[in-house]
Amino acid sequence: MGPRRLFSGLDEHAPASPWVRLRLPLVAAVSLAAVGAALLTQHVGGMLPCPWCVLQRLIFLAIAAAALLGSAGSAPAVRRTGAGLALLLSACGVATALWQHVVANESQSCAMSLADRIVGSLGLDARWPEVFAAYASCAEAKAWLLGVPYEFYSLALFVGLGAAVWPVLRDGR
Repeated sequence: MGPRRLFSGLDEHAPASPWVRLRLPLVAAVSLAAVGAALLTQHVGGMLPCPWCVLQRLIFLAIAAAALLGSAGSAPAVRRTGAGLALLLSACGVATALWQHVVANESQSCAMSLADRIVGSLGLDARWPEVFAAYASCAEAKAWLLGVPYEFYSLALFVGLGAAVWPVLRDGR
């Protein structure tokens, strides 16, 4: 089934439905709220982040930026570009949350891991240590909230954000 057939019946020049237009700003808001919740648990709850936690914060912020980029334009190509970037970043977030749970949490040291190198190479931990500095090893930062590993909340949110932007990619208007 080709692209024309997949989007048959959709008018390329018609404005997007209000629900499709609202998806990207909502994705941005939810992503920013996730970072806010992480900062709250760190600075108020005393939960120190590991490098993989910090990388997930960065991914949530990048998803918010992609979603805002997509929502800033009225052209379908701009919306789809923002949604596509947000979907790709959501997949990266799923991978980081799974890696944190399966591999990193089982190691005593996650220093100089891929997560540590990414955040360090961008200089974010030096510029904004309150947000991007890792203060614990992965084994030390292992936390549970309401009987669920903390990283599973990120995992579920990354999956949900990816699912939320998918219809924007499919919208032919």
